[in-house]
Amino acid sequence: MDQIFAFDDRLLNAAAAAEKAAEEQFAEIGRIAQHGTAKVLRAFQKYRVSAACFAGANGYGYDDVGRDTLDKVWADVFHTEDALVRHHFVSGTHALSTALFGVLRTGDTLISVTGAPYDTLEEVIGIRGSGSGSLADFGIQYKQLDLTAEGRPDYDAIPQAVRGARVVYLQRSRGYSLRPALTVPDIRRIVTLTRQTNPEAVIMVDNCYGEFVEYDEPTDAGADLIIGSLIKNPGGGIAETGGYIAGRAKLVEQCAYRLTCVGMGKEVGCSLNQCRAMYLGLFMAPEVVANARKTGVFAAELFRQLGFECLPEAGSTAGDIITVLMLRTPEAMEAFCAGIQAGSPVDSYVTPEAWDMPGYESKVIMAAGTFTGGASIELSADGPMRAPYAVYLQGGLTYSSGKLGILTAAQRMLDTGRL
Repeated sequence: MDQIFAFDDRLLNAAAAAEKAAEEQFAEIGRIAQHGTAKVLRAFQKYRVSAACFAGANGYGYDDVGRDTLDKVWADVFHTEDALVRHHFVSGTHALSTALFGVLRTGDTLISVTGAPYDTLEEVIGIRGSGSGSLADFGIQYKQLDLTAEGRPDYDAIPQAVRGARVVYLQRSRGYSLRPALTVPDIRRIVTLTRQTNPEAVIMVDNCYGEFVEYDEPTDAGADLIIGSLIKNPGGGIAETGGYIAGRAKLVEQCAYRLTCVGMGKEVGCSLNQCRAMYLGLFMAPEVVANARKTGVFAAELFRQLGFECLPEAGSTAGDIITVLMLRTPEAMEAFCAGIQAGSPVDSYVTPEAWDMPGYESKVIMAAGTFTGGASIELSADGPMRAPYAVYLQGGLTYSSGKLGILTAAQRMLDTGRL
């Protein structure tokens, strides 16, 4: 490596120490990947996935065997009654919006029990922006249970807060915040508390960045619906676009009616040439997620060696693939993101700049030299240009390339006097 990339000896020594410190975590990540692969392989075999499933269909998509079999495989892997896996979802936010509009009706109440939602959902809900068509415009009330001072769910307040709510919403990932990502045990505790006072509530989990991170998924903990993006974890770096909704069959049907139209739902929507990529992506996902997690663990250990605060804290259980590096200044953020871009396989010659990204309140800087545009299962780093100037790192299709990307970012900071 040092014969091809000229990294400073200080960084190479810190990298060696970081990998030594991460040995136990790497071993556990490997065990989780093996478990996830077993679930996926069993589902492929159970539903007799064959080359015919990869052919796709056109037109209306009636009797699209690839699409319909993939839904069954997906539901089996995530232990749900049904699933809606489609390339028609343009993003994770689109899938989440489809689920919210599919389940909620005028007069219903939506409550987020994990504090403020991710920036891009604020306009969907109607708590920011003036565009028409939000949930608020349709007479849906929004409530929010803030997190504790430690960034944890307010477990004591949940039973009372969720009374009367139609949808209890959980965001698993930290988003652009410093709070810990929810683990499956955290979700199980929220489900139990919710059922005490509101057994009929639909418990909906934004599962973005969380798939295959633990042995179990939120649906194993009692969640009614999980939603995510295929250019994050479950697409395995192979799926070109898309998202999924999985959970109770009746709820999935309501979401399908929102995605297409009432009465047709899942029966229409051709898969075109996207099936093979979605199948292969799911098959690869547990191992790719493991590589992304190892990359994040390495980055955190390296930057701790270099004197920076990083999240999750060393040795803590991760709920998603995101690692937060507290870089303290906008200049350090810019240098780090420039280094991640320079260490990428695609567009390595480009220098990222902060810009007014649609759906975000602050300017965002984003480094993503990816094979699929915006695919955050590939090595990428981004963050809003606001205090405390934290960069959110995720992805890494292979650990070897991820490690090189992190070292390139550290070298760029060193070269520019930010380290």
